[in-house]
This record gives sequence, structure tokens and C-alpha cells, in this order.
Amino acid sequence: MSAKHPVVAVTGSSGAGTTYVRDAFINIFRREGINAGIIEGDSFHSLTREEFKQGVEEATNRGDNHLSHFGPRANDFKALQNCFKEYGEHGTTKQRHYLHNKEEADNHSLRLNMPLKVGEFTPWEDIPDNTELILYEGLHGMVVDQEQDIDVTPYVDLGIGVVPSVNLEWIQKIHRDHAERGYNEQQVIDTILRRMPDYINYITPQFSLTDMNFQRVPMVDTSNPFIARDIPSLDESKVVIRFQRPSKYNIDFPFLLDMIEHSFMSRRNTIVVPGNKMSLAMETILTPILERLLEESKPLQQ
Repeated sequence: MSAKHPVVAVTGSSGAGTTYVRDAFINIFRREGINAGIIEGDSFHSLTREEFKQGVEEATNRGDNHLSHFGPRANDFKALQNCFKEYGEHGTTKQRHYLHNKEEADNHSLRLNMPLKVGEFTPWEDIPDNTELILYEGLHGMVVDQEQDIDVTPYVDLGIGVVPSVNLEWIQKIHRDHAERGYNEQQVIDTILRRMPDYINYITPQFSLTDMNFQRVPMVDTSNPFIARDIPSLDESKVVIRFQRPSKYNIDFPFLLDMIEHSFMSRRNTIVVPGNKMSLAMETILTPILERLLEESKPLQQ
């Protein structure tokens, strides 16, 4: 890690809710006047949408049903590691954008004055000047791949996992992929099954390496996520917040218990808050941590 140019990584599976945490950070950045660069995890995929579809088809024909965006075959972990390392050392790095939909493709085509299609990438560009930190949000913010000698964790100053209970994660993914991408239920189930080995080997291990995890647990029946008609609301959930080492960031549990109504401690390093207090908990916990990271970085930049 680099105290000089902080790297913050929010990591979680597809459908886990990492975007919700990213938006909480953006609110903090806006309120506190922090100039942050945003790094999109999808930009480190190594295949366009068409290349991935072709790769899945070819792999399936070989009897391999497990090519997925969760694993190294569809991602450039080396580029991600270099991104974190470069920013930590120099305060600058490259970024690009994966174009999820027509609106994004049209906007970036206009900005760059070049034709771009859905499922492609924009060219690599320098991040904006004079950023105080970068925020990564995606699948692999704390990824380790021993076969490729990849370990991004030494270059991350604050790692945050977003880890809903797995049935809730699947419900969120099913509803999102159906509403935003037009997938039917069987297509989403097939994707979940194809991803499972990479989920176990590359996604789950990250949450033992994060500084803290936010795990939303529904208080309603989610026994069969494939027939759930709606996503359990925040009012129907609790959020379990686990700190790997509370002393690292001077976590003041009595203060949090006073600030967040109906919260309680379940273990010495774990606080549970009502789901509808998740944003409040995030901003209350993360704001002083970001302030501390930036205070420690400024003298080193002079």
C-alpha cells in the first residue's frame, strides 16, 4: 500500500451491491470536497462482449462449462495490479470504460469522436489530474491469483467487501439481469452455474483479506431465490459489518451504537445495523477513515 497516494477498493460479486457502496463514497467525496478518481472493475475484463460469447461457445464445445467473468481467463489481473501499484507510487494511472449499454456507447463515441459499440472498451486514457485517491469498484479489488503471481492487496490502503447472503445476491442478480439486460431466468441460472468454480476460487477468498465487510442479510424467506418475485427491501434486512482489525482504523463501537439506532454488537469486531441505516453506517464509518488517509498522504506528497 502507499500512504502517499491512497487506493480504496470496493469488491464484491455481480449483483452484490458494490454500486450502492460506490455511491455512498461519491456522496462522501462530494460533501467533503475530495477529488477522487473512479476506476471501473469491468474495464479490466480482457474480452469484449462478443469475444466472451465466442469464448464461452468454444469452451462449451470442448466440454468446459466454466469460462466466466469471475476468473483469470476473462480478466487482466496483471493490468489491475499495475494500475494500483502505479497510482500508489506516482498518483496517476490509466483508465478505460467498458460499454454496458447503448447510452454509454453513444456518450463515449461522442466524447472521443470515434465509433464505439455496446460491449466494447474505450481506449486507455490518463485519469484526471490532481486526484487525492482512487476508488475501485468491481469484482476483483482484493484478488489473489497464485498461478499468475498476482496479489493486488499490498497496493490497497482500504479494502471493503460487499457480501450479501448468497441467496439475496442471486435474487438481486436475477432481477437486475432480467430488467437491464433482458435475460430470462434460465439464462441467469446458467450464468450462475458457469461462474461457480471461479466464484469459489477468486471471489470468495477476497473477503478474508478486506479491512471490513458489509453483509446484507434479509429478514424474509429467500429459500428459493429463483422464484422470488421481488428483492427484499432494506427495511426487511439487517447489515452485518465486520472489521478485520478494528484498531487499525480506531473504530469507536460505543459511538456507532449511539449514532445508529437499533444497532448492536454480535462479536467483538462486528456490529449489526438495520438495513435502512446502511447508508448512515457507511458514511459514519468511512468518512473519518478517508480523512485519516488523506491527512497522512499530504505531508508525503510535498
